Amino acid sequence: MEVKFKGNPAKLSANTVKFGDKAPKVSLVAKDLSQVEVGGASGVYQIINVVPSLDTGVCATQTRKFNEEATKLANAKVYAVSLDLPFAQGRFCSTEGIENLITLSDFRAKDFGKAYGLILESSPLAGLLARAVIVVNPQGEVSYVEVCEEVTNEPDYQKALEAVNK
Repeated sequence: MEVKFKGNPAKLSANTVKFGDKAPKVSLVAKDLSQVEVGGASGVYQIINVVPSLDTGVCATQTRKFNEEATKLANAKVYAVSLDLPFAQGRFCSTEGIENLITLSDFRAKDFGKAYGLILESSPLAGLLARAVIVVNPQGEVSYVEVCEEVTNEPDYQKALEAVNK
């Protein structure tokens, strides 16, 4: 799949998960360095908010928006996944008052990026994750996926939330 960064083509490393796929279960690193699994059947919806880096304005906005929406969701866990180090994610959450979602880092082996097909192979952001939102239903199937065509644009929050509020 190809996306764009500031209008220029940016290739992704693998095929991105699609609607109806089984969501790969992947272990990521939380702010306290513990392991947290995303994907797979969990009995609740999972909103996986994927951003290149929390240090950018659009990524911060996207994460703040999902943090705000997380308080309205009774049957969902909301995650923010990036390659930022867990320590940087912790600082971001403290500074921004992010308390309703779980930030997770894919820095160790990029297992999430590989399994979900979201590692940027080209562009100045090569090696980072593309901007995306993936919703996994309680049975572990992908019920919504949006890979932002332009990495610098925000996702369609409403469509992602509708996948949870059916």
